Amino acid sequence: MTTHKTRIAVFCSGSGSNFQAIFHALKQRAINAEIVLCLSNRSQCGAMEFARENGIATLHLTEKQFDSFDGFAAAMVESLKKEQIEIIVLAGYMRKVPDAVVEAFTDRIINIHPALLPKFGGEGMYGIHVHTAVLAAGETESGATVHLVNEEYDKGRILMQRKVAVLPGDTPETLAARVLACEHTLYPDALEKLLKEQFS
Repeated sequence: MTTHKTRIAVFCSGSGSNFQAIFHALKQRAINAEIVLCLSNRSQCGAMEFARENGIATLHLTEKQFDSFDGFAAAMVESLKKEQIEIIVLAGYMRKVPDAVVEAFTDRIINIHPALLPKFGGEGMYGIHVHTAVLAAGETESGATVHLVNEEYDKGRILMQRKVAVLPGDTPETLAARVLACEHTLYPDALEKLLKEQFS
């Protein structure tokens, strides 16, 4: 008898370092889940290359391919259901997930944010902008947050957070590097927690 593995789709736009961290963690920890789809708004990016190299199905999907946003959203939902996706992981996906997808996968979409939410969240707060804002505010600590995704940017229930000290002389780039290293361990931990909540 084969045990069903939870089917995960990862949404990416860039190099996919968190995608890779999760992929390796699933194998190393023998977690009963597998990444079966990499969806991206960019056909050529590091994440898509990694997926292809590791036998993971890829899907390039953008609004430009459709006459309307509703058509784009419907195609996304249809593609995810066709692949029998159960959990969606956002790993550097630089687009807002359509509300239709959020509704179809309520409490089953997670995102990682490079700050301690609810601080430094919301529209426009991504990447280096977050770390610049943290330093400008004189914060002594930052970190990363994994949260459920709803219709509002960075407003879903927080699953897990981990702190990173802000050091004297930090630049946005040096802080970003330490937060990213934190993300690579935090995200698999938070995903494992969600899987236990949803499927055990």
